[in-house]
Amino acid sequence: MSAIDHSDIDGRLLQMLLAVTEERSVTRAAARLDVTQSAVSHQLDRLRAITGDPLFVKSGRGIVPTARAEALAERARRLLDDLRAFAQGGSFDPASFEGTVTIAANDLQRDLLLPLLLRHARIRAPKLALRVVPSGVPHAEMLRDGSCALALTPRLPDAADLLHRRLFDDGYLVYYDAATRPPPRGLDDYLQAEHLLVHHDTRGRLDIDRFIDERGLRRRVAVTVAGFSGVAPFLRDSERLATLPGLLRANLLSGFAAVAPPMPTPPMPMFMVWHQRHRSDAMHGWLREELLAIVAPALAAAPLSGKGGAHG
Repeated sequence: MSAIDHSDIDGRLLQMLLAVTEERSVTRAAARLDVTQSAVSHQLDRLRAITGDPLFVKSGRGIVPTARAEALAERARRLLDDLRAFAQGGSFDPASFEGTVTIAANDLQRDLLLPLLLRHARIRAPKLALRVVPSGVPHAEMLRDGSCALALTPRLPDAADLLHRRLFDDGYLVYYDAATRPPPRGLDDYLQAEHLLVHHDTRGRLDIDRFIDERGLRRRVAVTVAGFSGVAPFLRDSERLATLPGLLRANLLSGFAAVAPPMPTPPMPMFMVWHQRHRSDAMHGWLREELLAIVAPALAAAPLSGKGGAHG
């Protein structure tokens, strides 16, 4: 085989590497890029010849990237950002944009904001694709290395190179199954009940749980789940309580009764966070404006929040 010049690496090759790395599948990567599987396989062969690495190996019924491929994918994200900025100059034309934007969000933020964001943004950018990844407790590296363009979070990462904008404030409600128990009657009744908590990961206690613990209020924890989508099955047909963001009542917890907590609680802010290298990026700025534009309609469509007292 003749030697391949490293200048043969172009943006499409980088997009292919990123797609296969993230999708863990040649078939899904081809669908995401709107090309044939054979085209992706051919590009993979080119990149293997250039790098001298297999890049992907079989694992069960799928494939996984090698350590080299993972490292190259991180660099590919940064290079694609640079290529896009190079091509755009100081302007951005949504109508001609064709690409995937990755946003990190938990299940509350995802369901509340991102379907409306995609519908709204595609009016002007019809070829925009949105990739949503779990945010857990967002950390600076996921924005630094290009794993996502934006992160949605109530808790700002402690990093000087990240920028943020406040989107809205929510409040908290105590959820329960009205078919199996009455609402808690005051603080003592609340503390004596069994409780359900959400921890997004080992560092991911909700701010409301920290707030309650710091005030010396001890609850009987019956179950802890890793995300808001896991709450309903453990709350239904039980006498448990779950103290969670009020906006969950508009979607994931719409079938449950809720009342205001039996003690004053702080508001829950929601931020969008991005890396400072995108400060002047025209496409990224457009995306942020699109997100800001849909916040009010999204909240109007989900008026049952924790702000404003009890809800029966």
